[in-house]
Order: sequence, then structure tokens, then C-alpha cells
Amino acid sequence: MGGLFITIEGVEGSGKTTIANILAQWLQEKGLKVNLTSEPGSTFLGSQIREILTKGSERTAWAEAFLFLADRAEHVTKVIKPALERGEIVVCDRYSDSTIAYQAFGLGLNLEQIFELNQIATNGLSPDLTLLLDVPPEIGLARVQKKTVFEERELHFHQRVRWGYLWLAQREPERIKVLDASLNLEIVIAKAKKLVEEALSRWL
Repeated sequence: MGGLFITIEGVEGSGKTTIANILAQWLQEKGLKVNLTSEPGSTFLGSQIREILTKGSERTAWAEAFLFLADRAEHVTKVIKPALERGEIVVCDRYSDSTIAYQAFGLGLNLEQIFELNQIATNGLSPDLTLLLDVPPEIGLARVQKKTVFEERELHFHQRVRWGYLWLAQREPERIKVLDASLNLEIVIAKAKKLVEEALSRWL
């Protein structure tokens, strides 16, 4: 792989999309080739899956997990891997850590099985850097203006998701960097840029 793979993770309302957009624009201004993408929904199949996931009725936990995994398998094959092979920087809003946090910790699915299925769906492709925007769910949910079935879930679900993310950060501290997303946006952006610059210095 010639490119650099950066993912942005966090609970609902943590600012993932905002930070991803800002980082992508900042990197482009440096003259770097950037592919800004997100999950679910960045392929034709993914857009259909996103519609089901965000606007559909409640489903079983495993059905939900497999929908995300199907989106990811398509996303890696058709978007992420080709961009990395072209030597681009991929900035992705959500990736495999989300499935572990949401479906394993949040919904209680078997953690080991989710890890294995993620490996299959991604063909073993792991990010070079993951920025985890950590914020208490109460704060994050209060920021959300347009709610989907995910934001409507009980608070304890979102707390479990946060615990899952923090558990992952303890498990992989070299890859996953935790940022306090309850701080002022400018502070979060500055810290995010510093971490990306460090990754760039290792990559370039």
C-alpha cells in the first residue's frame, strides 16, 4: 500500500464528519491527494444499505452487523484500497472500530466473532491512524439535530459504545489516539492536525 489511511471515530455527535472534512481540506491545501469517504454509504450498494440502516425499522443485532460489514467489504474493495494503491491519503468517517463499538459493545454481539468478520470484510486492511473523538454521550446526543434510529436508542446503549471505543484505544494505543471532543472545536482541530502531521512525517 502506498497511501496513508486515516479514520475518524466516535459516538453520535462527537464531530466526526466536521473533523474529517476539515482535515481533508487542510491536507489538500498542502498539495496532497486526498480521498474523503465515509461509512456507510460511499458506494452504490452502500447508499442502499445506509437507507435501510438509518431510516428502516429496528432489526436484529446480527442483521445490523452484517449490513455494516457488507457496506465495508464493498467500500474497501471499490474505494479505499484503490485510493491507497494510487498513493492517496484516505480520510474515512467511521470504519471497522465502529462495528466493534456499536454492535459488539453496544448490542452485545460476540466480540471475537465481530473481530473475525471485520478481518474478512476489510481483507485485513487496518488504518495507519485513528482519531477517536471522545465525548460523553449526553453531550454528543444533545448536539445532533437530525436524528436516526441510532440516536433514538437508550442512553445506556451509547454509553456502552463509548466504553467500547475507549477499550479499543487502550488495546491499540499506537494506532488509536483519543481526543477530548467536548473541548472547543478549534482546540480539537489543532490537536487532530498535530497527530496527522506526525503520521505524515512517518509516511512521507
